[in-house]
Amino acid sequence: MECGEDLSSEEKPMIVVRVKDKEVVINEETLKVLKDYIHKPMPLEELAEKLGLDSWDEAYEFIKKVPGWIMWTPPSLWRHRIKLHIEKEELK
Repeated sequence: MECGEDLSSEEKPMIVVRVKDKEVVINEETLKVLKDYIHKPMPLEELAEKLGLDSWDEAYEFIKKVPGWIMWTPPSLWRHRIKLHIEKEELK
């Protein structure tokens, strides 16, 4: 998995997806953008703009790197799912 986990903040666990020299933090806002991308027609150029990426090819790389369980997690369940994921990773 090409995601980096930042465990430095115990209160706000997060997952970061690296695209070239940028890092996109996965949070509720990012999930709302992904939900729109999945369910509505949205060109990669628009996705890149909403995520703060420079071009459609960076948006494409981002989509390829985001794990499926993240793409389909509703924003309302994000905090719960991320805590479970990080706890599971710590047990390995």
